[in-house]
Amino acid sequence: MKKFLRVLLLALLAGFLIGCSDSNDNADDDASNDETANEESASEEENGDDSAYPLTITDATDNEVTLEEEPERIVSLMPSNTEITFALDQGDKIVGVTDNDTYPEEVSDIDSVGSMEFNVEAIIGLDPDVVLAHESLVASAQEAFEQLADADVDVFTVADATDVDTTYETIENIGQVVGAEEEAEQLVSDMQADFAELEEMTSEVAEEDRQSVFFEISPSPEIFTAGQNTFLDELLQIINADNAAGDQEGWVEMDVEAIIELNPEVIISTYGSYVDDPIGEVTSRDGFADVDAVANERIYDVDSDTVSRPGPRLIDGAEEIAEAVYPELFDEE
Repeated sequence: MKKFLRVLLLALLAGFLIGCSDSNDNADDDASNDETANEESASEEENGDDSAYPLTITDATDNEVTLEEEPERIVSLMPSNTEITFALDQGDKIVGVTDNDTYPEEVSDIDSVGSMEFNVEAIIGLDPDVVLAHESLVASAQEAFEQLADADVDVFTVADATDVDTTYETIENIGQVVGAEEEAEQLVSDMQADFAELEEMTSEVAEEDRQSVFFEISPSPEIFTAGQNTFLDELLQIINADNAAGDQEGWVEMDVEAIIELNPEVIISTYGSYVDDPIGEVTSRDGFADVDAVANERIYDVDSDTVSRPGPRLIDGAEEIAEAVYPELFDEE
């Protein structure tokens, strides 16, 4: 009997020791798994999270574009696309731009693929992961886009934005494509805050002090201006000013007599980059001496790119216009 009890006791003790050993082994395994998980998490933080890819996104032409991985080589066919990509801190991925790209300075060191009529072979030779195209190019460059498709080059076409809200959508779309979704959301948020601040500042202008502004997009003899549904018209609304040509639609040509009849209080040109004396261009016209803007020397030239490109510098253009139209608000700062 004693021998039986001794054997039973030894068996129970052995089972207990084995259980402890298994428990320790499991604990070691759990610790090892935790360590591996932490290493993987740290690796993901270091190398970036690729969970957004493969990415399928619909562009402005209703074409579904699928990107298997985050793009590392990008060709931009529109200056606004380039500016947005750089603003998202992804400019180092751009390997091709157009002759029309002027900002930021780094674009001067990037290979050009042409202008509005881009070189398909040059684009293919740059081996891009994605081409950022533009809706305004689709009709005139259909054959070129077909050639890119035949060469298995992914093309994402950005909408032709004509207002600030669509610009926000463009920024967010490009952010998704290039792997900078969070940066895009932050950029849009910053722009919205800046526009709200500018709108609040200019809201102090009394109704009787609102200024009538006439934009000149090109000099005489073919003077074009901005009517409704243009960036310039929206920027005037934001800064609490009136568009002298507000009854027009889009970009329209106006003759000298019609401008004199409008009698704007402020004239703003956007062609100073290629006309030596834009102010003199306006004041030298027959019959303009009696126009309020000329008589009161309220003629200004602003950077065309900042007020026409649907990108992050639109706020800079709006501020430049506001300072020209209502300088007293900025003198108080």
